[in-house]
Amino acid sequence: MAKSSTSRRQGDQGPTRADVVSVSDAIRSCRLCIEAPDRTPLPHEPKPIFRLSSTARIAVCSQAPGVRAHTSGVPFLDPSGVRLRAWMAVSEAEFYDDTRVAIVPMGFCFPGLDAKGGDLPPRRECARTWRDRALSTLGDLDLLVLVGSYAQRWHLGGDADATLTETVRKWRRFAFRNEAPRIFVLPHPSWRNNAWLKANPWFEAETLPELRAAVRSAIEQPAVART
Repeated sequence: MAKSSTSRRQGDQGPTRADVVSVSDAIRSCRLCIEAPDRTPLPHEPKPIFRLSSTARIAVCSQAPGVRAHTSGVPFLDPSGVRLRAWMAVSEAEFYDDTRVAIVPMGFCFPGLDAKGGDLPPRRECARTWRDRALSTLGDLDLLVLVGSYAQRWHLGGDADATLTETVRKWRRFAFRNEAPRIFVLPHPSWRNNAWLKANPWFEAETLPELRAAVRSAIEQPAVART
């Protein structure tokens, strides 16, 4: 799980506000998926959507913005976001307080739709180029919330199981490890996963109470500003 940790080395003062601004500006100006794509170019103009913060205690690491986020420019401003906030038991104000919560998807831009109307996978160029730099702007996190299999495979590496269900079923292995930050592995909160939630009632009964307690503990920690 080497990629999951964002703890600081001894003597390292951690990222500053200037680091966040520098990396954020570089990401927002990126056109790699149009000008030098791995495969088919992004079918629309890039519009990176994310929230970086050197004071955040929680990082929500998800898949990629959906079409509604692409239109609004706000991550999780859709029914999936409503469900995710309910899972975390946070208000909109708390969720969008970037002094407390960072939002770092695997792909920063809406990837477009497939032939069936579902979202395409996150662009591979994005994580390969920007993920380490984006995560380097985060301070000492208390909690990583890994939403969906793409984020889970990247952050957990070989500790992720072959399927999302098996990874999420073993959530205690990550949530109660003796190392910071704590990690919670979640399915995507999309309505497309309603059948999954019905087939796996243990998730809401067992995982969500622990997630909510961990989120509340982290979000109430004081922010430490770095200039």
